[in-house]
Amino acid sequence: MTDSIALTSFSHGGGCGCKIAPGLLSEILARAPQGLVPPQLLVGTETADDAAVYKLNDEQALVATTDFFTPIVDDPYDFGRIAATNALSDIYAMGGTPILALALVGMPIAKLPPEVIGRVLEGGASICREAGIPIAGGHSIDVLEPIYGLVGLGLVHPSRVRRNSDARAGDALVLGKPLGVGILSAALKKGVLGADGYAQMIRHTTHLNKVGSQLAQMDAVHGITDVTGFGLAGHLLEMCRGADLSAEVALGRLPLIEAATGFAQQGMATGASARNWSGYGNEIDWPAGATEWQRAMVSDPQTSGGLLVSCAPESVDAVLRAFAEAGFEQAAHIGHMGAPAVAAGAPRLRFTAA
Repeated sequence: MTDSIALTSFSHGGGCGCKIAPGLLSEILARAPQGLVPPQLLVGTETADDAAVYKLNDEQALVATTDFFTPIVDDPYDFGRIAATNALSDIYAMGGTPILALALVGMPIAKLPPEVIGRVLEGGASICREAGIPIAGGHSIDVLEPIYGLVGLGLVHPSRVRRNSDARAGDALVLGKPLGVGILSAALKKGVLGADGYAQMIRHTTHLNKVGSQLAQMDAVHGITDVTGFGLAGHLLEMCRGADLSAEVALGRLPLIEAATGFAQQGMATGASARNWSGYGNEIDWPAGATEWQRAMVSDPQTSGGLLVSCAPESVDAVLRAFAEAGFEQAAHIGHMGAPAVAAGAPRLRFTAA
C-alpha cells in the first residue's frame, strides 16, 4: 500500500523549498512585535540564526529549534528521515548536542492510511536513534498536505555557542555538503530522477551534521550556519549581515552533487530558487561570464544541507579534516569573509569564476 502512494503529489512544494521566500519573509517579520528579551537569551531572532539559545547556568545553555515541511520524496520512510535530519541540523549548527525531540505531524487523514503515516514516523525515529536522542512527545493535526518535522532541544556550553553573526574579516569559508538537493527534488517531481540520482539525494539529506558539535570546540572556528531553504547565497548573506562584513566565493570551488549538475546544465531549477534570487540578488555581485545554471545552484534550496563554517585561515586543514573524518568527503574551502561593504547598497556577496 505504501508503494502506491506518491507523497509529493499532495504538496505544492517540497522540503525546504516550501519556505516563505526571503523577501516576503523579511516584510512579514518587520511587522512582528518585539517580545521580551531576557539577559539569559544568548541568541534570539536578531540575526536570523539557526536556533534560539538560552543560558541555564555557567556550564550549560539550552538550544531550541523547530523545523518541518511537506514531502520532498515519495517514500514515507525517507521523508521522515530527511525531515528529522534537517531539523536536528540547527542544533549542530549552533555547536550544540541534541538531547531530545518532539514530533510535529500534520497529515491528510482521509487520504493517507495509518501504515503510510507510521512509516514517516519510523523514518524520523531512526534518525533520532542515530543522534542518540528520544522522541519524547509531539503534536498531530489533520491537514490537507502532509507535514512532518521536529522540535529539537540540545545543550551547549555558553562559551561554545557558534552564531551565524560571529564571522571575522579574513576568515576562510568551508562548506560541508555539496549543493543541488533542490534540483534533484525538481527532477523527482518531473519523473526523470533515476535510481542513482535518488540514492545521491538520500545519502546527503540523511547525513547528520554531528560534526558541528566538534567544530564548536575549535577556537579558530568563529561562525557556523547550515545551508537550507534560502540556498548558499541566502544563508551566507545572513552571515554577512550579522557580522557586518562582505564575502567572496569562487564558483569553481563549490562542491556539487554530480546528478544535480547534469540536470542544472539542462536548465532544470526550482521555483524557490528564482524566488530566492529575487529576494536577495541585489546584494550580490555576479560575474559576467557565469552561467544561469551556476546561479541556480547558489540559490538552490537545500533541504538538510551542509554546514557553512567561518574559520581562521590557518585552521582550514583542521576543519576539512574534521569534516572528512565525519564522512563529508566533498567538504571544500569555497571562499573567504571580507571587509564591511564600503557603501550603503553596495553588494555584500561577490562570486568569482575561479
